[in-house]
Amino acid sequence: MVLNLGFSVVEFFGGIYAGSVAVVADAVHDFGDGLALFMAWIMEGVADKGRDYRFSYGYRRVSLLSALITSAFLIATSIFVIVQAVPRLFNPVQPKTGWMLLIAIGGIAINATAAWRLRVGSTLNEKVLSWHMVEDLLGWVVVGISSIVMMYVNMPIIDPILSLFFVGFILFNVLKNLRSTLVLFLQGVPEHLRIDALKSSIEAISGVAGVHDLHLWSLDGSQHILTMHLVVDAADLVAVEAIKTQVKAIVHSAGDHILPTIEVEAVAGSCSSNSR
Repeated sequence: MVLNLGFSVVEFFGGIYAGSVAVVADAVHDFGDGLALFMAWIMEGVADKGRDYRFSYGYRRVSLLSALITSAFLIATSIFVIVQAVPRLFNPVQPKTGWMLLIAIGGIAINATAAWRLRVGSTLNEKVLSWHMVEDLLGWVVVGISSIVMMYVNMPIIDPILSLFFVGFILFNVLKNLRSTLVLFLQGVPEHLRIDALKSSIEAISGVAGVHDLHLWSLDGSQHILTMHLVVDAADLVAVEAIKTQVKAIVHSAGDHILPTIEVEAVAGSCSSNSR
């Protein structure tokens, strides 16, 4: 977080001084990374708070709010870079390639250090971040090579083209992640889970007469909530518990972090809920 935020400020003003929109574009990218890490650090601390009487499920959804804010910021800054870069396509300005190369060397060093620092992470989030830093490292290698080329070849148009490439890469990933985040924020079913397949598997259990009011949504993209009304044709409580055990096994096979709540109903019983 410190590496990304600190260096992004340096490269932003360095890019302006060097007259390179490609460097400015990557500064926006690195600042977005640093902001995402900063907000994750703060928001995850809040999200890890236990449940209370006001938030009975806890504060896990705060991390989704953090993702939405970060995405909105990155989209806004990307639009700023596009506005700066497009006129350069029609009127290219030769950047100060020496400064551009110097900043690229700094970017390579910073991102290589960050990738090395995160390489020992055990969580999925740390591994994804480590690969992301490697991608940033390769991006700075491209900037460095481009600055060397422009030292010897009069092709200033490389700079705005490179900046638009970076912005396109940023927007592609941001919009892809924003779509997934919005689905979860609006309590949609997580994309990797199939509620229809889950329902069919449960209804195939011997003794299950039907399933209704089946709802599946996510707190933060990793912890999911499932509720259902389970209609059973069973003679006693022992048989009902055996059916519930099978249902929970099916649910947990779909995902390790699904918390199921099951309301059991008899075939001849009446359901108080009118929803589907």
